[in-house]
Amino acid sequence: MLAIADALNDWGVGGWARSSPSAYPFANVVHLLGLVMLIGSIGVVDLRIAGLWRAIPLGPLARALIPVAAAGLVILAGSGLILFAADGRALAVSDTFQLKLLLIGAGLANVLLFRLLRRGRDPAADPTLAVRLAASLSLLIWLGVGTAGRMIAYA
Repeated sequence: MLAIADALNDWGVGGWARSSPSAYPFANVVHLLGLVMLIGSIGVVDLRIAGLWRAIPLGPLARALIPVAAAGLVILAGSGLILFAADGRALAVSDTFQLKLLLIGAGLANVLLFRLLRRGRDPAADPTLAVRLAASLSLLIWLGVGTAGRMIAYA
């Protein structure tokens, strides 16, 4: 992580993020927008898979919201890079930031697990217990990512 922080500084991103009066605040607002898009969208899908709102067809709901969640994740990655560049050396050694990165990794691994569990299944079929557990875990992980991200300021 220190090498990435140093590279961002060498490329000028860190200095720009620190010295620009609008770069860091704008990146922070955009980061929050990405978080809302990710957790708001995938949270609804996860809750539906876990068993809530069974009257709402899962297929159309997932087709509508998963792209929003994916776009939120892309926005989070881009804005997060700018936020990291502004204070990368301190963040690289922060336990809270490390926890956030581990949770992001767990969230992405859970996406892969979920895809494996759903492969070859009829999208309209009721989710299996394993799929429901993966959806519940997804919701907890992404809420943990958001919580850890907000706690970085207090660590």
